[in-house]
Amino acid sequence: MIELTIPDSGAMEALGARLAPLLRAGDLVLLNGELGAGKTTLTRGLGAALGARGAVTSPTFVLAREHPTASGVPLVHVDAYRLPTWRELDDLDLDYDRAIVVVEWGAGKLDGVSESWLSIDIRRPHGAAAATTFADDDLSGGDPRGVTITGAGPRGLELEASLARE
Repeated sequence: MIELTIPDSGAMEALGARLAPLLRAGDLVLLNGELGAGKTTLTRGLGAALGARGAVTSPTFVLAREHPTASGVPLVHVDAYRLPTWRELDDLDLDYDRAIVVVEWGAGKLDGVSESWLSIDIRRPHGAAAATTFADDDLSGGDPRGVTITGAGPRGLELEASLARE
């Protein structure tokens, strides 16, 4: 388990960029955190580092977006908020083997989909002093986030160890 404090949205994007070169086709990244925590901001940094075409924005209303990348391995960005179980996620018929798949709001929904993933839990502070978000339209700041990175299964543990060495 890796524990980090991410001071602002720029550092959250940098975390995504740091993760990008470690990923390959078949990798699954799970992003957990409440609204405005920085899930899409992290994915935007990941996409930029992968050379993804198109704006990396929250796929809330379309459930999944596929972005071609410079390497030829697509980045698939999924919003599983409205999907109650792994079965509905599986019903999206994503090609997990040929893409890097990032799933927001996927807690408890990956066991039936894959044996390995990297889980990134993002916690934002609460209270009157913690009103800012890492919103898509405000990349200038926000309150620090606590981030916990944990691998599940063989490939997830390998990714966690690689990030820990960085």
